[in-house]
Amino acid sequence: MKLAGRSFLVTGGSRGIGRGCVNELAREGANIAINYRSSRDEAESAAEHIRSCGGKALLLQGDVSDQTTVEGMVRKTAEEFGRLDGFVSNAAYSDRQLMVEADMEGFRKTIDVSMWGAFYGVRAAATRMIEQQGGVIIVVSSPHAYIPFPTAMAYNMAKAAIDHMARTAAIELARHRIRVNTIHPGWIDTPGERKFFTEDQLAAGAENIPWKRLGQPDEIGKLVAFVASDDADYMTGSTLLMDGGITLPWWSRREAGGQ
Repeated sequence: MKLAGRSFLVTGGSRGIGRGCVNELAREGANIAINYRSSRDEAESAAEHIRSCGGKALLLQGDVSDQTTVEGMVRKTAEEFGRLDGFVSNAAYSDRQLMVEADMEGFRKTIDVSMWGAFYGVRAAATRMIEQQGGVIIVVSSPHAYIPFPTAMAYNMAKAAIDHMARTAAIELARHRIRVNTIHPGWIDTPGERKFFTEDQLAAGAENIPWKRLGQPDEIGKLVAFVASDDADYMTGSTLLMDGGITLPWWSRREAGGQ
């Protein structure tokens, strides 16, 4: 119970990677505010898991692309639990089209949620943590930050931006004893992937990963829980990759003896 009594806010915490983070933070004893946009039933389920682990849960519905909403969530979390020890920026959105064919409404929404939403949360959490003189901020980013995946330009742009944002925040906030680190999950088995791929495509894609499977949300959650704990006290400004080897060079994925 390395996080017993500590309080966290997780954006996009009702499903996928966010739910994995909630599960593992709860297992380590944390009180958790779960932000969700529309998945109320899944958020309630996540809250029940927190309570079953002995922690307190708070549900916060809201769109992270709205700055006032995000600042209100941070304030409510601190008021409910007495302080904000950790913030996990996880909420994201992505549309996939070629740049020249992209619907600009979806393109802008991807930027608004995945980039501005992350910034609003980091800024609001940092402001609260400066008052406390301490805290942990974890930004869930992606290898999209440095791999130019076609049809995902807006998402690539957003993730590249928040990587640099997090490292800059780490420098600015170190004197306040606030650690800021970034997580790069690989291809994770989440509901969001079903927006782009069929089950058969996911299964085939998993075979092309060196580790021969998709990652699981709770695996990312375990990494987040470690980074949030005192075991990682000397870590700030770092980027941690957990991807089953998918970003290794192409020859790592060839069959033994192949070309």
